[in-house]
Amino acid sequence: MRQNKLAVCLTRGMPTLLAMGLMLLCFSALAQYPDRPIKILVSWPPGGVTDTIARLAADHLSKALKQSMVVENRAGANGILGTQAAAKMPADGYGLMAVTAETHALNPAVYKGLTYDVLRDFDPIAMLARVSFVLAGRADLEANNVIELIALAKAKPGKYSAASYGVGSTSHVGLASFEKATATDFTHVPFQGVVPAVNALLAGQVDVAFVNAFNVEQHRKAGKVKILGAAGSKRINTITDVPTLAEQGVVGSEAGNWYGLVAPRGIPETVRQRIDAEMKIMTASAAFAERAKAMGVEIEYRSGAQFAEFMRAEGRRLGEVVRDKKIELNQ
Repeated sequence: MRQNKLAVCLTRGMPTLLAMGLMLLCFSALAQYPDRPIKILVSWPPGGVTDTIARLAADHLSKALKQSMVVENRAGANGILGTQAAAKMPADGYGLMAVTAETHALNPAVYKGLTYDVLRDFDPIAMLARVSFVLAGRADLEANNVIELIALAKAKPGKYSAASYGVGSTSHVGLASFEKATATDFTHVPFQGVVPAVNALLAGQVDVAFVNAFNVEQHRKAGKVKILGAAGSKRINTITDVPTLAEQGVVGSEAGNWYGLVAPRGIPETVRQRIDAEMKIMTASAAFAERAKAMGVEIEYRSGAQFAEFMRAEGRRLGEVVRDKKIELNQ
């Protein structure tokens, strides 16, 4: 485990005066934090929800801490490349990572041979937001709600197809969770990202897909897709007329994504608390609320300790679905 400056200062066996002097130096260094630019690493391409939230956090921290912020995109391997790089950053508060359900709950269950442990190698700072997916269907789908879809799928197992963002993605595991909860079987059709998956749905090449409501709301209004249900614990504020899966009798099947900040394990506690406090302020602001709504994202702040427990619970929940459906990939 890494040792931060404060831990070094508290090394046992030092002469009292020397130890006190080193402690003063450490506390002085922390008091001056930050004295150089801070980096937020994003393991996805620019322009997506994770990247946008990271840049909003960077902008807020830059103003609050009066220091430059750098957002670095290191995409690849479904978030693994960026997570690997983040785990190796110094634990000094100058390197942070924007995380998602994929990077810190799904990938550890789906991929074998990862070089890092998301619980052991990272300190959670704060959860910032989450998004619930919807179960969308092609415009001419014979079903108009979840109950009718389940009946169709059970009558003809494997006939109906479901698009996803890729094998092991949040949309794929959302489908797997739905299949498990409803005892149905769909033909999984993975795509490289949300855009091609939605395009396939619009073209009628697939029957259904678990996607962010933001990606299909405008198409629903134009009559190009149907939205059969919301895959969250409550209705989505932009489409309140769409009932949840649970309201339609499907219990235990939730799908979506979440977003937060972590740091390499060993970040000074005073620094972690300071960044967490600023994230709490940011998520309570009207400006963040406006941007979140525009992306179809709901604000959900959790402190570092709360976020840590949440990630452990999500790892168990999603890991169970992954194991049940035998979703496994090699890095």
